[in-house]
Amino acid sequence: MSITRQVTALAVGLGLVSLSACGSEDGGSGSAAGSKTVTLVSHDSWAVSKSVLAAFEKQSGYTVRVLKDGDAGQAVNKAILTKGNPQGDVFFGVDNTLLSRALDNGLFQSYEVKDAAAILPVYRTDEAEHRVTPIDTGDICVNYDKAWFSEHKLTPPESFDDLIKPAYKDLLVTENASTSSPGLGFLLGSAAKYGDDGWAAYWTKLKANGVKVVDGWEQAYNEEFSGSAGGKKAKADRPLVVSYASSPPAEVIFADPKPTTAPTGVATGTCFRQIEYAGLLSNAGNSEGGKALLDFLVGKFFQEDMPLNMFVYPVREGAKVPAEFTEFGPQAKDPETMDPAKIAEHRDQWVKSWTSLVLK
Repeated sequence: MSITRQVTALAVGLGLVSLSACGSEDGGSGSAAGSKTVTLVSHDSWAVSKSVLAAFEKQSGYTVRVLKDGDAGQAVNKAILTKGNPQGDVFFGVDNTLLSRALDNGLFQSYEVKDAAAILPVYRTDEAEHRVTPIDTGDICVNYDKAWFSEHKLTPPESFDDLIKPAYKDLLVTENASTSSPGLGFLLGSAAKYGDDGWAAYWTKLKANGVKVVDGWEQAYNEEFSGSAGGKKAKADRPLVVSYASSPPAEVIFADPKPTTAPTGVATGTCFRQIEYAGLLSNAGNSEGGKALLDFLVGKFFQEDMPLNMFVYPVREGAKVPAEFTEFGPQAKDPETMDPAKIAEHRDQWVKSWTSLVLK
């Protein structure tokens, strides 16, 4: 499940209308050649301002149809299974933890967007074949409940190492790495930090220190985490949760009345950088419309619209981000990262080993 899916669920947990797609959303096969409709297939959290999408439709002459296909993993798997007769023209929402699966299965055809040079170099990938285009980025990080730590006169953790200290025993809740995107990202972050031979020993210590594992982000954040609006309602008792660097600004933006400071903070030494991509689907019925849509997704108008719709950061150089992001949810300065090729090589075995180690 992607970062955008998680923050959409945050809005639901706060009792608000979820951030949903603009444009039509229905089933059926992809767009036909020569059609003036272009179909975007995405995970459930695609969102864009109506005025921004309308501007694209007016300028391009295409009508955008949106097909939401569940969380990121489910949507990617379905797209692979239907690649011979795809449901749409463009797929949005495959992230760096799942990218190799999509590329190895021939999900996308080559297309270099017109503004490719405007994408920050750190986010570029597959530059030889241009099968995917970076669209957004965010950080998976441990969040903490400021009030809880203040009341208990305990300094919040700052790093992976801190989380295994006795002072933080029975305080952390995380998501299942086999069923959840942030859970997988947190596992990959620990593997990047401690290496192929050290991550398992780290999780052995984390398990001994009372980490709680639940199926997905919504349960972890809105039911188990004491610092979230949903967690407060549920009388949650875990003041540490694996979530996103963009969760604190969401807590501020959706609160009524809005607080002057975020009620939650981020342990910046626990972050793993996540990047989401889009690509022109192989056998797309309306490839020209798909190319126009991809150009739009990296354009400044859309890139500056994303943060407050999907709570992610733009990847375009010079794109502005909301003041709330800068103040309450800045990107980690030195997040853990991992080459997609290494993720591809180890992901399935790491998840299998993690499951055996942590859940049994």
